[in-house]
Amino acid sequence: MISRTKFIGAVEIGTAKVSVLIGEFTQARSLHIIGVGECPSRGIIKGTVVDFPAASEATHKALIEAERSAGTRIDEVYLAQTGVHLEGFYNEGAVNVAAADNLVSDLDIDNACRLAKSKNLPAGRMVVHHIRRPFRLDGRLVPEPIHLVGQRLEAGYWTVHGLETRIADNIHVIRGFNVKVTELILSSLAAGAMMTTPEDRQNGALVLDIGAGTTDFVYYRDGTAQLTGVVPVGGGHFTNDLGLGLRLTEAQAEPLKLRFGRGTVAVKDRSEKVWLNGDFAIGDRQFPRHTIEQITAARATELFEVVKKKLGPAFTPERCTAGVSLTGGGAKLPGLDEAAARVFGVPARLGEAPGWVSENLRDPGSSTVLGLLHYGLSSRSGQTPARRASPAAFFKKLFAA
Repeated sequence: MISRTKFIGAVEIGTAKVSVLIGEFTQARSLHIIGVGECPSRGIIKGTVVDFPAASEATHKALIEAERSAGTRIDEVYLAQTGVHLEGFYNEGAVNVAAADNLVSDLDIDNACRLAKSKNLPAGRMVVHHIRRPFRLDGRLVPEPIHLVGQRLEAGYWTVHGLETRIADNIHVIRGFNVKVTELILSSLAAGAMMTTPEDRQNGALVLDIGAGTTDFVYYRDGTAQLTGVVPVGGGHFTNDLGLGLRLTEAQAEPLKLRFGRGTVAVKDRSEKVWLNGDFAIGDRQFPRHTIEQITAARATELFEVVKKKLGPAFTPERCTAGVSLTGGGAKLPGLDEAAARVFGVPARLGEAPGWVSENLRDPGSSTVLGLLHYGLSSRSGQTPARRASPAAFFKKLFAA
């Protein structure tokens, strides 16, 4: 229960930027976004802290900016989690219904869930999320089995876990700002909460959050997240490919990507050329537009093929009728939706934020940090089957005085 108004900071420490929102949670379980902060990232590679002082400085600048914008201090933080150290597995637990009349009780449900979550992790890893899939009662899917009649109850969880050291690094960055982290939320689940509706999740939907250094994905089916994952490819790799292919620096390749890059090859005239800078100064030169599109389109196809391979047999076009939703700062490249549609065999689109989101936060690059607040509120209200394993003991072990 929320006993008073709380000011929650939603923090995404990304490869390209650190984003912070401050949400005001009221006793009526409503949410008002009152503060925004952003700073270019430093010391972060593919979602992982590699330079702690630099990452802390950038994050604290974004936090300070958000608090100034809101005119208040943050009480606690919801922190996005990404990085290729995150992995997931599916595990089930089953019990025979105990009552003589075969009426499912809370104890039956608790026992099935406990068994499904009981699989031990390797040393040095911790649970980030237990995501429950629909129950099965005598083989049939049931969202809530309490007081239904059956003999065998099965529960299943997609469990996401990560390296304690990587998670600790992110938490320590926030704790250096003298504020506590109370929720660890997968970036993919945060973005998915913003980019899909309950109907989308029921019908089957795939959300790809394309950042600068990584792409987070979540695949929904039967109303819940079936699979999540992270691949170490993002918008920065499109830039690197252009730099290598055209012999450019990153600073030269990035604006060329933004102006002329595409997820599919659209130019027909192979002789059409574009200028690097367009100022005709010394060093300015021309490149075939077809070549630029070829380079970025090849990377787009490769990215989507990697995600499709990770999804494996769990993904089928027939079970993803809501299609693919693209979000994140790297998703704005024209033609990416066409490339995704070709690879996955379902309609694809650039995701749109819900109508209640203000204009200054409707950019795809804001979807994850918005989703942190939305997902956190839903979790507090008991509206999501995903549960964060309490990291309190873990925090105590790491940061005890």
